[in-house]
Amino acid sequence: MASVNIRDVVKAYHQAQVIHGVNVDIDDGEFVVLVGPSGCGKSTLLRMIAGIETISDGKIFIGDRVINTVSPKDRDIAMVFQSYALYPHMTVAENMGFSLKLRGEGKESRQKKVEAAAAILNLSHLLNRLPRQLSGGQRQRVAMGRAIVREPQVFLFDEPLSNLDAQLRVSMRTEIKALHQRLKTTMVYVTHDQIEAMTLADKIVVMRNGFVEQVGTPLELYDRPLNRFVAGFIGSPSMNFLNGSLKDDRILLGGSTIGEVSRMLGDQDVLCGIRPEHIRIGGEGSLRLIVEVIEPTGAETIVQGTIGGQSVTCTFRERLDVRPGGEIAITVDPGCVHLFDVKSEQRLN
Repeated sequence: MASVNIRDVVKAYHQAQVIHGVNVDIDDGEFVVLVGPSGCGKSTLLRMIAGIETISDGKIFIGDRVINTVSPKDRDIAMVFQSYALYPHMTVAENMGFSLKLRGEGKESRQKKVEAAAAILNLSHLLNRLPRQLSGGQRQRVAMGRAIVREPQVFLFDEPLSNLDAQLRVSMRTEIKALHQRLKTTMVYVTHDQIEAMTLADKIVVMRNGFVEQVGTPLELYDRPLNRFVAGFIGSPSMNFLNGSLKDDRILLGGSTIGEVSRMLGDQDVLCGIRPEHIRIGGEGSLRLIVEVIEPTGAETIVQGTIGGQSVTCTFRERLDVRPGGEIAITVDPGCVHLFDVKSEQRLN
């Protein structure tokens, strides 16, 4: 196992710079997720760690070694891709042990490592099958097993679940997390799915346009987002952003006080960030929500509507007897209101 340290890393294609001086520290044995919208640079950064992309400037360390110019095969990493990339004519066992065969490892040693990895991934009964005889989830486990047998210092995952259906993604998330807890090896995982990031990561790196917006634990990013982008990207359903104001240390929304600020920010217009689950039905000083869409999920009811013409999504535990066009009296948990500057969109409170 080893740490991964990214220092002032830049990537440019001709005159177009796509990674802008990124710094990230990944501790030994840590599970770090790089997350962000498509085109933010997260996969490019992962490929630079793997050696698939060259580094334009800066340094990447694996352990104490600078690996900028080290061949990918000599970096002691293993990568799991979005596509399974299995050899169709080889059995599961042959696919898993192929990299060991290439580096000259003996048949008996290969077999032991393949059987050990298969046991971890519940593939022991499938070792003699061909890839075409497997489901998508089983194929992805074979791809993970192929990485495990190499016993690398660092595992790299490039959106490994994006080709799976929704139910299978959930079960595979659990398997990957259990795998990390068992192996305790450093893992770097790329996804655009913030639910994957929240459920898998010890630490999340949120990226946008080649920059790192924020680094922290899942709950740090959820509870204390540094700016509107991070606040809107982390959490599902997404945070609501409503135009409000501060007056005499009170937070005003639609003329009603929804909370107070604990430090002097002055009277000003602000952007109020309110998560759907922090909105309650009824209460003193209620706001009026005009209902537009109701989405019952069983355990929760998601209601989309407007407050003073501004769109709002609410998540209620209650089952509501209300129809589109109706009104609900709601209140906001005053301790959970996030305030952002209107122009810079940076956090204020």
